[in-house]
Amino acid sequence: MSDDYLVRIGKLIRDARQHRGWTQSQLAEALGTSQSAVNRIERGNQNISLEMIARIGEALDSEIVSLGYAGPMHLRVVGGRRLSGAIDVKTSKNACVALLCASLLNKGRTVLRRVARIEEVYRLLEVLNSIGVRARWINDGTDLEIVPPARLDMDAIDADAARRTRSIIMFLGPLLHRMDAFKLPYAGGCDLGTRTIEPHMIALRRFGLDIAATEGIYHARVDHSVTPGRPIVLTERGDTVTENALLAAARHDGTTVIRNASSNYMVQDLCFFLEALGVRVDGVGTTTLTVHGVPEIDVDVDYSPSEDPVEAMSLLAAAVVTESELTIRRVPIEFLEIELAVLEEMGVDCDRTAEYAADNGRTRLVDLTVRPSKLEAPIDKIHPMPFPGLNIDNVPFFAAIAASAHGQTLIHDWVYDNRAIYLTDLNRLGGRLQLLDPHRVLVEGPTRWRAAEMMCPPALRPAVVVLLAMMAAEGTSVLRNVYVINRGYEELAERLNSVGAQIEIFRDI
Repeated sequence: MSDDYLVRIGKLIRDARQHRGWTQSQLAEALGTSQSAVNRIERGNQNISLEMIARIGEALDSEIVSLGYAGPMHLRVVGGRRLSGAIDVKTSKNACVALLCASLLNKGRTVLRRVARIEEVYRLLEVLNSIGVRARWINDGTDLEIVPPARLDMDAIDADAARRTRSIIMFLGPLLHRMDAFKLPYAGGCDLGTRTIEPHMIALRRFGLDIAATEGIYHARVDHSVTPGRPIVLTERGDTVTENALLAAARHDGTTVIRNASSNYMVQDLCFFLEALGVRVDGVGTTTLTVHGVPEIDVDVDYSPSEDPVEAMSLLAAAVVTESELTIRRVPIEFLEIELAVLEEMGVDCDRTAEYAADNGRTRLVDLTVRPSKLEAPIDKIHPMPFPGLNIDNVPFFAAIAASAHGQTLIHDWVYDNRAIYLTDLNRLGGRLQLLDPHRVLVEGPTRWRAAEMMCPPALRPAVVVLLAMMAAEGTSVLRNVYVINRGYEELAERLNSVGAQIEIFRDI
């Protein structure tokens, strides 16, 4: 059996195992083999007989191989359909991955409620399992239980999984408290252009972390005698930079002040989780955070991350571009108020319920009903700003919305090098988007969307924007290789179908 097919079969087995909610150890127990053998099989590093494939398929209740390798997942979209009814917003992708990283701070048992079952989470779970953390789905696959070992085995880290997620960078903050030296693969994720990790290093050097990068690996060394003697001023008000600083400060025996901190939704959820671990954080929701660290954390904690404002924006955009009446439930309103203000100025007809508390007891939610509207292009350009400004990840959805409005809209996506370029993929579907430079796109509306077959952009939010435009286009479109969408959305096609979309999932045979 060729190495290529071993890798393909290994990926199929891994996907089937994760769908079942099993760890590698649980599958190994069912097969009467070792966890390391399952790890080698899933990575394509071990020859495997047809008998073993059949046994694995029986254990996982999944036909691993039928007519050959199934290949990447694609979507076939019958557009021009109106959505109706109500749909719930899932928990925050970015909060969940931060909390998975934060679980490394705790020697006790961590339970995270209603974790989004998405590829980004799966990649981090693969990394955690590979270094000895016991992470398993409980309560019918709804919640995650995480129990760390006494000692992490960083030499066994699943480098392939680590390289497929940018979130691996947030291991730095917790790990600097657990060991004197360790290695991490370079961070990956969406293709959004070059983003330096230097802001992370500037913050973490204050805790004694020194990084040398060679051949795709970060080599980390920690001088535990170094502690921050004055406030840490972040050179970038980034979400993951702030989270890394928080994770480092959480187990620093003393008080750490972090200035120019992000106050975005995932940072707030992380602060609430740290408080559940016994770490006091003052200034949550502001740009100055004061962390009262605890050198040892050994507690059993149960936490519910809040809902995802970017997913809420995705669903809102789906209703707008398909000219539908749709109720979006459990919307974290604090993190969508600017977006809604802009949309209302454009003419979007929507109303909201009274606010109620999320399961974390802190985040404010509403139910939002959107109705078909006549839209006009905004007078001012659409551009992101750190919270409480318009969310960086919500900017791409305005490309599809602006294409549905009368007039010209300037979108200035100044944060990423490449993302604005991917928005011009909407031109394949009838859009009229002109790329002025790598960061600015001029959108002309309204658009008569038309069906097309195309590859999925390699960036999460532009990929979903293309899917939404396909839903608005009369006829049948095909979006190929949608792994990037699965990185950030749980069963998006199935959930959109539940409110009237017609999206078929298929694979090449």
